[in-house]
Amino acid sequence: MQSELKLYNSPHKQKEVFKPLHDNFVGMYVCGPTVYKDVHLGNCRTFVSFDIIYRYLLYLGYRVRYVRNITDVGHLLDDGEDRVSQEAKVRNLEPMEIAQEITINFHDMMKTFNALPPSIEPRATGHIPEQIEMVQAIIDNGFAYEKNGSVYFDTVKFKEEKGIYGELSGRKIDDLIAESRDLKNQDEKKNPVDFAIWMKASDEHIMKWNSPWSVGFPGWHLECSAMSTKYLGEEFDIHGGGNDLKFPHHENEIAQNVGSCNCQGPKYWLHTNMLLLNGKKMSKSEGNTISPDELFTGLTADGEKVEHISKGYSPMVVRFFMLQSHYRSNMDLTDEALQAAEKGYNRLMEALNVLDELEHPGGGQAGSLDQELNDLISKVHEEMNDDFNTPKALARLFEIVPKINSLKGGQLSFNDLTPDTLQLLKQTFHDFIFDVFGLKREAVGGEEEEGVVNGIMQMLIELRQEARQRRDWATSDKIRDDLKDLGIELKDGKEGTAWTKS
Repeated sequence: MQSELKLYNSPHKQKEVFKPLHDNFVGMYVCGPTVYKDVHLGNCRTFVSFDIIYRYLLYLGYRVRYVRNITDVGHLLDDGEDRVSQEAKVRNLEPMEIAQEITINFHDMMKTFNALPPSIEPRATGHIPEQIEMVQAIIDNGFAYEKNGSVYFDTVKFKEEKGIYGELSGRKIDDLIAESRDLKNQDEKKNPVDFAIWMKASDEHIMKWNSPWSVGFPGWHLECSAMSTKYLGEEFDIHGGGNDLKFPHHENEIAQNVGSCNCQGPKYWLHTNMLLLNGKKMSKSEGNTISPDELFTGLTADGEKVEHISKGYSPMVVRFFMLQSHYRSNMDLTDEALQAAEKGYNRLMEALNVLDELEHPGGGQAGSLDQELNDLISKVHEEMNDDFNTPKALARLFEIVPKINSLKGGQLSFNDLTPDTLQLLKQTFHDFIFDVFGLKREAVGGEEEEGVVNGIMQMLIELRQEARQRRDWATSDKIRDDLKDLGIELKDGKEGTAWTKS
């Protein structure tokens, strides 16, 4: 009998059996990117984690409505300026040009990581009426007030009447002072811990809309409450995001949901943990950072070698690396860990190729090998049912790899294995590697990809040879040196030029 799926529910700080509100249907909302700068690796880790969760829910047979928003207005800096608007001013563009460009780049990066698109991807700017309606509902229920055209959530009154503020994050109400996104408006608030759900815009503010209170724009926390409610209902199953969003963003979402309709909102809250670089938090100011493209190529945008890694790694190797840490654990990105992930990834794909070629000769009995493989297959599912434990599920697959190789080599006999179990083994490997883990075979250098690479290298070698014949040593040396930076070494000999991976 297969184990029940259990999720770690952040507010209750424990694993709970997953029971969706509706049979065979799961509503899941995940906080998406703020589209003012290209997505960073920490964001990618979060979105890949929820892609795997989405994939596994589909694998279990649920019909899933996966909603992931685009924040294109309202996410403010501490001085009250909108992040998208600020970037638009710096680059002398319209805010929606910035939002569109970064959204396209984000989609491209998710495709690179082989992440499935969400069912619905709403934009904050496309749901201003819903956010205004929610603000009015919160005012009508007595948990918000208007001051000089801005509307603030009365956090103290909400805490006194509902008593739940701080349950998710474990933070005290006074902590909101330090976390406030609108410090410049403290004199308008009844309490310094109140937060804005609608802000009156200054004359120079670019992104603004008419409302009953002023020409302004919604607070950052409001969009997710409004859009999750619109597409998933007042109560739904799963809300996810990064650990850094627990407070104040998710805490304020809960307050807005309860304050507007006295509804529960999400039943389960899931949060991913941090991505570290060489044991430290990523920081541009300290030079401890790396972008996804730098990780893939090993080179900066200026063509310089990236400091933190020895070479570029394929997106599928990076995705495999992410699978090796539980989504709730910190993950430390190091060159050594990536090299190990590359070897493990290739080993898994090689085992899959061997498994695909295995044909049962017929006969065979349910002996000890048959039982062992069935037990390991069951444990793969058990590990994933334990709060989506990808590192342990992956480890179970690797326990099977020596059995596959031994069947091919003849050390293990098909007489101790039924055809049904071999077929189940093939199905399980394919289902988990491709459908659940979201890996792709092409990244390990199959015959088709190898042919493309060989063709490209032959073309470069011929271009370099033509440059040498013209005595264009600069071009010749550039081709050689650029390839060397990519980990490819050219060796000139009597019979021509050969290339190898260094």
